[in-house]
Amino acid sequence: MPTEQAAIPDAAGFLRVEDPALLSGRGRFVGDIRLPGQAHAVFVRSPHAHARLLGLEMAEARAQPGVLAVLGPADFAGLRQPRVNRLLAGMNLPEAELVPADRVLAVGAPVALVLADSRAQAQAAADLVWADYQDLAPVLDHQSEGAPALYPGLPDNVALRSEFAVGRLPESPPAAEAQIALPRVAPAPMEPRAALLSWDGRGLLAWLSTQTPSRAREDLALALGLALEQVRVVAPDVGGAFGGKASVFPEDLMLAWAARRLGRPLLWQSTRGEDLLSATHGRAARLQGRLWLDADGHLAALQADLCFALGHWLPYSAAAPLRNACRILPGPYRVPVQAVRGEGRLSNAAAVGIYRGAGRPEAAILTERLIDEAAAGAGLDPLALRLRNCWAPQQLPADWPNGQRLDACDLPALLRRAAEMFGYEERRAEQARRRAAGEVVGLGIALYVEPCGQGFESVRLTAQADGRYLLSTGATAQGQGRETSYALIAAEALGCASADIRVLHGDTAACPVGIGALASRSTAIGGSAVLKAAQQLRAELAAGAALPHTVDLVHEVAHEAWAAGCVMLALAIDRETGQPRIEDLVWVDDAGQVVVPALVHGQLIGGLAQGLGQGLMERLVYDEQGQLLTGSLMDYALPRADDMPARLRLASLPTRSAANALGAKGVGEAGCIGAPAALLNAAHDALRPLGGHPQLDFPLTAERLWRAIHQDNTESKS
Repeated sequence: MPTEQAAIPDAAGFLRVEDPALLSGRGRFVGDIRLPGQAHAVFVRSPHAHARLLGLEMAEARAQPGVLAVLGPADFAGLRQPRVNRLLAGMNLPEAELVPADRVLAVGAPVALVLADSRAQAQAAADLVWADYQDLAPVLDHQSEGAPALYPGLPDNVALRSEFAVGRLPESPPAAEAQIALPRVAPAPMEPRAALLSWDGRGLLAWLSTQTPSRAREDLALALGLALEQVRVVAPDVGGAFGGKASVFPEDLMLAWAARRLGRPLLWQSTRGEDLLSATHGRAARLQGRLWLDADGHLAALQADLCFALGHWLPYSAAAPLRNACRILPGPYRVPVQAVRGEGRLSNAAAVGIYRGAGRPEAAILTERLIDEAAAGAGLDPLALRLRNCWAPQQLPADWPNGQRLDACDLPALLRRAAEMFGYEERRAEQARRRAAGEVVGLGIALYVEPCGQGFESVRLTAQADGRYLLSTGATAQGQGRETSYALIAAEALGCASADIRVLHGDTAACPVGIGALASRSTAIGGSAVLKAAQQLRAELAAGAALPHTVDLVHEVAHEAWAAGCVMLALAIDRETGQPRIEDLVWVDDAGQVVVPALVHGQLIGGLAQGLGQGLMERLVYDEQGQLLTGSLMDYALPRADDMPARLRLASLPTRSAANALGAKGVGEAGCIGAPAALLNAAHDALRPLGGHPQLDFPLTAERLWRAIHQDNTESKS
């Protein structure tokens, strides 16, 4: 059963282990590294979304002062696109050159690499590289079906497919239908991508701003044909990632190739514009669903069709968003009949990868929209319909027909606690009064569950002769406070002070092989590995083991931890301008056993800001020629402090996970899952009394909402 905890701790004076260096400017990022003989790299990028590359003129660029080399497609011949995680059966993957010699497949795709003594010299030379293109019609995200194939063997450009069905769908009309388009969004970490590659004649040293050092090591070794022992990857301080640094990029592989050829360290630091143009994007999905109710108001059947855009190449986790969205449906609800189908299609645009939530938000948004529409059509209260159909705590953990295992949680308790904090009944009465006065106001609910990562994590824990401990982990950090939380977990098990434990991560030479920071897995899996290693070390020391003494441990989970939560919010829309304003937001989260409440609070607030950014303002836009129109932060909106809700209340109602000894679940992605779904439901609820059925897609900008309010007038004048 859940035990309520305050989600906002008294954090006065709280400092993470990581904070003193970061707050005093002593952090060490890739851009801070200086190696002897270090040179600088600038990429020449395609201005076309799809074109034949007829020729490159590089002689003038090579003749510029300080230029060491200008490398074109012929110099990278044999370098292949990086491997992709085969999460889905029957994936149809392009096996292609990393830098095609005869064509470009997206705006921003690298076509040449300029290396010089300084960045300014490299940029000046890059501006002199002249390319001859023959423009071709691009395959756009929304036009990929039936379009010419980007790669041979990919009919309709379908690279990913997932299908699951149980039972037979009813022949009667559904109680609810929904269609939702989710635009591309940008991870936009504070630190854009960065890489420093050095070859010493025997091996490769790569300083990368990455979430996955071990994976990057494997990909670099594979690309260069090296033994794994010849490659070392170091992830120093990393200024955010949100999934956008989970894979190696073409630029990383090209730099490694060039560093080996030149024998000089090469530094590349992406600009914000380059990241918006050529880093991985997120979301980019079209969701369709139908939901049936029986006569008693129970969910009878669900049909869902999901189409994800993939861009022109596939990063390592390209299949994760589609797979997650398909396997999570129908989320927190019992639905006996299901038919879920998903496809991922290539297009002439930047790659789409994992982005905070990676399929979990898509599943929640579609499910929660259908629940609200079914409740409205049947004349039922949306909260009551959720309570009637969500899993009961005594039924969990539960094995689903699609092979997933839903973890222990108390979904009715989450709903009831959120409703109590929100004052749900009183809010409905107040809403009726305000609507009668002409206001456009809506209430939104979202109940969600989210899987928190599979696989393994590794720990090396050493008791040293001086009484202190050294903990090396394959997990990584990009601001989550991993050193703080892991030290606390180990200290409690060892019976020592957390200050006696030094945590190492991010260096493949000093740390065991691990997966990294992905899918809200690092506490549930990595933290459980730390706990087991500390317990084993303490037992072996008690049995007389001599110092120094080391425990090496790999912890692999049999089942996945699933977090849960409920968001309720009140939305007001200005009738004259369409401007939305979140007046109040309540969020009750179940992250299982909480290690450091202050860190959980930070993850909740940060995730919420990112989720509301997606819901209210963020959108990457391509025109019909495949040109990116939102190539800077002047065009791509990010949330600011004054975009947060006027009133925000968080609470924690955790149920220990049944999937790991620590009892922990994930929390880092939850804000991107619950908030957008609740926001979209609130907008529909606000507009429902005005009549019609406006199509609302993200982001819910003032213009989009104004048009929905005034749809009759605008349509009659058009």
